[in-house]
Amino acid sequence: MPSTFDMTEDQLRQAQKMDAIGKLTGGVAHDFNNLLQVISGNLQLLATDVAGNPRAERRVANAMAGVERGSRLAAQLLAFGRRQPLAPKVVNVGRFVRGMDDLLRRSLGEAIEVETVIAGGLWNTLVDIGNVENALLNLAINARDAMGGQGKLTIEAGNALLDESYANAHGDLKSGQYVMLAVSDTGCGIAPEVLPQVFEPFFTTKPEGKGTGLGLSMVYGFVKQSGGHVKIYSELDHGTTVKIYLPRSTQSEDRLVALEEGGLHRGDETILVAEDDDEVREIVVGMLADLGYRVLKARDAESALSIIESGMAIDLLFTDVVMPGPLRSTELARKAVERQPGMAVLFTSGYTENAIVHGGRLDEGVELLSKPYTREALARRVRHVLAQRSPVEPSAIPSPAPSAPAPRPWQPLRVLVVEDDALIRMSIAEMLETRGHTVFEAGDGNEAIRVHTNETIDVLLADVGLPGMNGVEVAERMRETRPDLPVLFATGDQTANGVVRDARTAVIVKPYGVADLTEAIGRITRG
Repeated sequence: MPSTFDMTEDQLRQAQKMDAIGKLTGGVAHDFNNLLQVISGNLQLLATDVAGNPRAERRVANAMAGVERGSRLAAQLLAFGRRQPLAPKVVNVGRFVRGMDDLLRRSLGEAIEVETVIAGGLWNTLVDIGNVENALLNLAINARDAMGGQGKLTIEAGNALLDESYANAHGDLKSGQYVMLAVSDTGCGIAPEVLPQVFEPFFTTKPEGKGTGLGLSMVYGFVKQSGGHVKIYSELDHGTTVKIYLPRSTQSEDRLVALEEGGLHRGDETILVAEDDDEVREIVVGMLADLGYRVLKARDAESALSIIESGMAIDLLFTDVVMPGPLRSTELARKAVERQPGMAVLFTSGYTENAIVHGGRLDEGVELLSKPYTREALARRVRHVLAQRSPVEPSAIPSPAPSAPAPRPWQPLRVLVVEDDALIRMSIAEMLETRGHTVFEAGDGNEAIRVHTNETIDVLLADVGLPGMNGVEVAERMRETRPDLPVLFATGDQTANGVVRDARTAVIVKPYGVADLTEAIGRITRG
């Protein structure tokens, strides 16, 4: 018989293994969700182009069904990895389970008898109710398959006390009061030698092609993330019982309000989209523009903050949770609301890490739209978040001190961008145009000289390593007729070929964002 020490070591090894697999699956799900968002967004935009063509509409619908299946798979991976953002409410699960009766009967078929037993005086629990529904549905479908489509399924809800000795025997479980949900079937049961593996992702007792092996792992991850405990009991040829224990809440039950369904919700407000994935950003910008919104875009938090600080009125910041750069999205949101107190904030992510989720739960007051999302879901959530924002009285907006006039956040300039890489040149032009500047483009020194001869230029922004005439030579030629021309050299070389910096000459090192670009131009054009 194994000793208590051996059992503790086994539990520790199992917990470490499950945690390692969880981190891996969470990362995979994040990248997968970004890919799905690109596919989903393009399909939804394409649907409007093929409207009236039944064959094309059917193919788009089939492709969208595939995206939805992929989305469910990613959600299961995130659930197992305990990386999904939970939005818990205080609920009485007994009332909720009774409300699932029709859904369960439709899902299981008429040959399976369903019995629901709810104990009197059932305690409340703090839980994400959508995940409870998914967990019960997964367990019920597993039970149906184990019974071969015929048998009896029993769902129970009751109060439970897990004492110190039970908690000590089950790793990180805390003793105390719990609400217990149990799903029992009269199926074939699970062999004792495979029972320890059933919660691992992609492990399944079903024949090949009959299951993903993610149903029980999703239940396991969700329950653990909720601070609960899950236990499985099974006997061959007699059936299986899965018990879920969710921590008791002594708070009164929350009122659950569903988001309004119906047709597409449109608007005409201004939305700033901050998203580092180029394809995802273009897709969501297109979707919002189709819904009637005025859309600004930024590829990182610093760029977004620069747009906000430009003084442009913005109604909603729609930002990815995880973006590159020193400025975190949560800090961006805080600064955005400080600078424009009437602005609403909506986060989006396929994998939130710990930015807006703490203890497995969304921070208070945080709104999140998980990737991938449909145009309809985006439209509903945007309208919901905009409707929730508090109107700001003019007196609440801080005014500048009377002794010093408020500075202009930016001054429109005519900027000549000289860069031989067309994609980089387009990117720089887009950064500058979002700040209200007029941009002229040139791919080499000779073209730059021609533009300078025909146009009035306020700033030269030149790559140093141009073919033929390099950027330094271009600047020297232009300064022959315009000695005070502000010049900003862009380069991947910190030394910048020995460029001498002064009040009218600066260097910006690639890669750079809108904030860096704006600050550098501001330095050389001041005064």
